[in-house]
Amino acid sequence: MAGTAATGDPRGSAGGPGTPGTGTTGATSATGFSGALVAAWSCEALLEHYVDAAQELVGPWGWETWSGPVPLAAAAAGAARDMEAAPLEAKVTRSTSSGTGTNVQEAGVDEPDLVKTDGGVLYRYAEGRLTSYDVTGPEVERIGSVALTGTTDAEILLAGDTVVVVGEDRLVTVDVSDPAAMEPRTRVDLTSPVVTARQHGDTVRLVVSTGLPELDFVQPDRRRGTALAEAERRNRALVADTTVADWLPRASVDRGPEQQLSDCADVAVPSSTAPPGTTTVVGFAADDVTDWDVTAIAADAATTYSSPDHLFLATTSGPGGWGGGDDWDGWDGWGRCTTCASRVAVPGDGTTQVFDLELDGTGARYAGAGRVDGAVRDRWAMDEADGVLRLALSPTSETGPGNAVVTIQREGDELLEAGRLDDVAPGETITAVRWFDDLAVLVTFRQVDPLHTIDLTDPASPRHLGELEVPGFSSYLHPLGERRLLGVGEGPVRDRDGRPGWGAQAGLFHVTDLTAVRRLDTVDYAPGSRAGVATDPRQLAWLPGIRTVVTVVARGRAGHVSVLRLAHGEISNEMVLAERGDDLDAVRLVPLAGDRVVLVTEDDASYLPLARSSG
Repeated sequence: MAGTAATGDPRGSAGGPGTPGTGTTGATSATGFSGALVAAWSCEALLEHYVDAAQELVGPWGWETWSGPVPLAAAAAGAARDMEAAPLEAKVTRSTSSGTGTNVQEAGVDEPDLVKTDGGVLYRYAEGRLTSYDVTGPEVERIGSVALTGTTDAEILLAGDTVVVVGEDRLVTVDVSDPAAMEPRTRVDLTSPVVTARQHGDTVRLVVSTGLPELDFVQPDRRRGTALAEAERRNRALVADTTVADWLPRASVDRGPEQQLSDCADVAVPSSTAPPGTTTVVGFAADDVTDWDVTAIAADAATTYSSPDHLFLATTSGPGGWGGGDDWDGWDGWGRCTTCASRVAVPGDGTTQVFDLELDGTGARYAGAGRVDGAVRDRWAMDEADGVLRLALSPTSETGPGNAVVTIQREGDELLEAGRLDDVAPGETITAVRWFDDLAVLVTFRQVDPLHTIDLTDPASPRHLGELEVPGFSSYLHPLGERRLLGVGEGPVRDRDGRPGWGAQAGLFHVTDLTAVRRLDTVDYAPGSRAGVATDPRQLAWLPGIRTVVTVVARGRAGHVSVLRLAHGEISNEMVLAERGDDLDAVRLVPLAGDRVVLVTEDDASYLPLARSSG
């Protein structure tokens, strides 16, 4: 829905798109909801959906949280797999840094970072200030700087002469046509947090998540005569008295009045049960942030994966069944969500819903939706190739204790399961996933690190090819050409005196024969060390011209750059001190033409000395 939304009666009216009081003015809905998603058509109908869905989550103390993980059942023994198939050659080349220097999930889809470059000028955001550097000469030279008041904990995107600064609830565009005199242009404040952003060419898309409203719930109090049943009744009445404004995000431009982001008629309502909340996709040209297109779904579906042509949103509810508790990223052992902002932990039904939005200009058109048994842990567990969506799924109450790889194809407006491989590593946790054209590589962990290769040549019949078990586990996988794969994670290491411990580890894998993957060499870091790329892939860069990987390794308050040079199936390592203090997460390694790398810390930017390697 194009244009800036207009403020109206928060309870809305019964009118259709463009009717005063329903949100955006002037335009008509082009979303075309159908099948698994239906248009609300009026604010009253939309509010009724929200209230009905939320009532089930209301208790005597307000929003109820999930009661805890279901105990892990005894792991079933996996069926014997036929490993007699002929070797399948791998071509694992689907990986690249973006044109702005960020190590991204998908080629052609840029992601926010603390640092961006156009190859001649580098922009660094830190502590509310945007700084520009000249990276064309023998030394990195500072050009200019501009303060961006109120923009903390933000990251940036670069499109032409515009830097888009994306914070949790604020967006600022900066004109950088003159890097020595950068000028802030437009500021947009949001009432709901931005959970992620993606850039396709000059188009930027925000995914905004609006959770359950913060209400003034009562609490049971026997001294005041407030029993459990009475407290729950009063809390349900508070939910019933909410308005659409409590459920939909709003925005203000340059400190102007708040406006509803979307028309009620442009909010799609799932036709089946989904975690309550609102996920809103806001698209705009980087140099015209106020002319936005909005598509919203009345569900908490903020797990986001974007291919060059599609945006996929997946629901994530409370852990349950086989894989709950502290093995689930973002959840503690009590069933409480530690990364959900205003969202609460709600019981899942053991399935994941996926919504497919087809990208068109700054818009995102609803294309299809589907449901699959199992749980998508994060965006890295999702991938699209040749029109097929592939998912790596953790176990839930609707599956056995094993993980799964599922392929999904669209038929009309439905996303239908095409093929499924179950019982992958029963009782183990997925720690890393990497997708290639006809291949998935999964790493699972319990006591050792099984690296699984899965053939996706036939989407209707995913096939387990091979498994390699080594101590430790990889949290991140990166392809190094057609025959090599780098895994970075943790494992058993020894200190300088030979005493055993646990620390960061990098392994080089030979993956030409996918039925017999081999680990060629490893680099063990000091006990107690941790690899930054394990939690933030942007702390790694691959320079294929000199067959060198640079990545951040921290121990205590000291951060080093590990310079890994590959030659003849072996890895040599050199450690370069990068930073001391509490800002190790801000270290970045930005590749430039000519096999140069800029080392960016919280306070400085300089070239990283590198030597060529062969082999």
